[in-house]
Amino acid sequence: MNKKQVAEKFIKLLEIVEKLRGPDGCPWDKEQTHASLLPYLIEEAYEVVESVEEGDIDLLEEELGDIMLHVALQTQIASENNEFTIEDSLDTINEKLVRRHPHVFGDKKADAPFEAKQNWEAQKHLEKNRKSRLDGVPVALPALIRAQRLQQKAAYTGFDWENVEDVWAKLHEEIDELKEAHESGNTENIKEEIGDVLFSVVNLSRYFDIPAEDMLRATNKKFIYRFNKIEEVLEARGKKLEESTLEEMEEIWQMAKEKA
Repeated sequence: MNKKQVAEKFIKLLEIVEKLRGPDGCPWDKEQTHASLLPYLIEEAYEVVESVEEGDIDLLEEELGDIMLHVALQTQIASENNEFTIEDSLDTINEKLVRRHPHVFGDKKADAPFEAKQNWEAQKHLEKNRKSRLDGVPVALPALIRAQRLQQKAAYTGFDWENVEDVWAKLHEEIDELKEAHESGNTENIKEEIGDVLFSVVNLSRYFDIPAEDMLRATNKKFIYRFNKIEEVLEARGKKLEESTLEEMEEIWQMAKEKA
């Protein structure tokens, strides 16, 4: 990697964005604010996720460029408002990376990823002067991601199960409690126990170091594929879903299951 060329290209991006926001620039770009850009930034982030999951490296390259465009736009808006500059953001992240990696730039030790993350979380807690070690996980995160991050933060303090058998036992305990709630007919209790079951499933996923959100997204994709197969086969047979029996649909589902 030629760092000088990279720097020149990044400067060119900043100059293009500055022109887009300038007097003779693009009407759409000129009217954007920090807040108005957020939906597009979130969309771009999910497109990055999709490109990685699909293994599409060309698309990943493109989508990361789109993310950098948002960085340039947001910092350009901040500069125009006399809030901060891209230089300030770069200073902040450079200093943060050094400060939160004392096992690389200091004298602390971290022989495993877990220990490295422990150092990061502990340093971040001190810097932010937070009351709880669970603070700092955005409320707006998808629920599965937020649950896993809360559990991770707790685990980094030592609050964690000693072995996976304990995690399995907790999951089965919560499922039994959900069954009891269902048998009692208490709707509010059922809601609570469903939440506990989901939280326990996420905990199991975390224990295996597997992102629960990613796995559910993959299962959603699999479900769509198999259900679409049911629709396709029934249409080929000249039948509608509503006219078909559950047995017919299950038969097609099992056929699709063998393929994906």
